[in-house]
Amino acid sequence: MAFKIAVAGKGGTGKTTFSALVIKQLLMSGKRPILAVDADANANLNEALGLQVEQAISDVINRLAKNMDPIPAGMTKDQYISFKIHETLSEGDDVDLLVMGGPEGQGCYCYANNLLRQFILTLSNNYPYIVMDNEAGMEHLSRRTTDEVDVFFVISDGSVRGIRSAGRIKQLIDSLDLKIKEKYLVITRIEEKDIPEVQEEIEKTGLKLIGVIPNDELVTEFDRYSKPLINLPEDSKAVVAVKKILQNAGII
Repeated sequence: MAFKIAVAGKGGTGKTTFSALVIKQLLMSGKRPILAVDADANANLNEALGLQVEQAISDVINRLAKNMDPIPAGMTKDQYISFKIHETLSEGDDVDLLVMGGPEGQGCYCYANNLLRQFILTLSNNYPYIVMDNEAGMEHLSRRTTDEVDVFFVISDGSVRGIRSAGRIKQLIDSLDLKIKEKYLVITRIEEKDIPEVQEEIEKTGLKLIGVIPNDELVTEFDRYSKPLINLPEDSKAVVAVKKILQNAGII
């Protein structure tokens, strides 16, 4: 079975940046191939990884719902969906990417989540590492998309509001009794010297602070010009910080 890493947190805290840099560090450590999963309806992990995406799981579901893709004779609906979902896999040299996408209109996201969860389970034997970038908020926890996880990183910015949001994610994980081996807090856009100012709030979350990621002008520059974050130089502040976090977590 694959070693599964999941990333979650409040919107705008840098989940996708962190996910991309986790993948970068795994590759640099020779841990490959990797299955990257973008489970955010506002999908952009592909841009951070420099991969092209032709279609998402939600596209398959929407087309089937509208009878745009008739099921071939001799195939069940489940077999056909599995085949079509496999076609959505964007393949790279050492990283393949699966994108959930979002439902059209007011469509339910639950079916797409169930398909994603089943497909990841099927693929888990083909990849030693899986990195999942989840949607903002906590619904993915209730839908158990992020069950059976080895390391779960909760991302927050340095604000009290963000850290309290991370604490609520921890509480929900515990209440749902999800199978998550290790849970850590990562705080972005903050310096180590400023941690004492929010230490009390960190302790209230019940999460272990595994590391911080300071503001990095290179990340801002790469975002501005749509450069893949996975190509950030090894000495950039964000890359160095994520390397230290993964070392502290015993992943690399």
